[in-house]
Amino acid sequence: MSKFVLTLATLTAAVALLGAEVQACTRAVYHGPDGRNITGRNMDFKDAMVSNFWVFPRGMKRNGAAGSRSLEWTSKFGSLAVSGYDISTVDGMNEAGLNASLLWLNATEFPKDDGKTPRMSLSIWAQFYLDQFATVSEAVEYTRSHPVQVVSGEVPGRPGSLAPLHLTLSDASGDSAVLEWIGGKLSIHHDRKYQVVTNDPPYDSQLANQKYWSAVDPLNFLPGSGRSEDRYLRAGFYINAVTQSDDPRISAAAVFSVIRNASVPYGVSLPESPNLSTTRWRVVADQKGMLFYGESATSPNIFWVDLKKLDFSEGAPVRKLDLGVDMNRILTGEASGQFVTEKPFDFMAVE
Repeated sequence: MSKFVLTLATLTAAVALLGAEVQACTRAVYHGPDGRNITGRNMDFKDAMVSNFWVFPRGMKRNGAAGSRSLEWTSKFGSLAVSGYDISTVDGMNEAGLNASLLWLNATEFPKDDGKTPRMSLSIWAQFYLDQFATVSEAVEYTRSHPVQVVSGEVPGRPGSLAPLHLTLSDASGDSAVLEWIGGKLSIHHDRKYQVVTNDPPYDSQLANQKYWSAVDPLNFLPGSGRSEDRYLRAGFYINAVTQSDDPRISAAAVFSVIRNASVPYGVSLPESPNLSTTRWRVVADQKGMLFYGESATSPNIFWVDLKKLDFSEGAPVRKLDLGVDMNRILTGEASGQFVTEKPFDFMAVE
């Protein structure tokens, strides 16, 4: 190992040990051949999490759950949503192949109420995009021209602690966007090249960090800590270094291998830091094959849902795949037949 790389490795390790907060959750978009675009993400959290799969049909009437000025809409697209505690949508893919994922961002500062702009609870922010848009470009264009204030709520199990989250979008073409509330204003990064997103610092700083590290050959050295910046660099290199294949099985395996590499080992957490923690589950969305994979950190098997087998027609029932705490229900193979009709959960309302 060269003196430069040895020194760099030592500094990286020291920073990792000194950092009081290491953020978790990683999302990466795979640009495979013949339009095989796939999005994978880790859900990392200190506390056990109830996350189930929900089938929401077209034609559902929605409310932003944020008081008298809540935005209202009717869903144009059906979606497979992943719930957080059955009070919010934290991930999912709609029938057009749009994926939405919420990740932790400590630097988040939501806007103060101006008394006139339509509002929306953070709990339904991701679901709004799954309901309304087929592509990232459509979503970004609408968002830029139709201001909405997103209102945060408490982190479940942590009274008084508001959830600071940013939103990532990707679509079947491989396009990508990152939406962040910084200093009370919405920042949008939109480009196909924005394949990887982690947590703090804000995304413009993540891009600057990537540029800094571009001088180091990743085949010789990649930072290995659980810090957000280090996971970003590893995932950013590996998502384009792994096998590039249009075979749905091989390409999904490649994406799983990348996000597992960016996972936090089970049981590793920092005290009082819900945003640095154990990987609870992983999901991978094949946006060409319309396959949505799930993997629990505590289950021996991968399962998946073929969205082409789901009924998203207007008037179809809402259906739920009960997965238990940390998705610990043991399933294997294609699971679309395991959903049962269920009353839709209520998105957490905020004022």
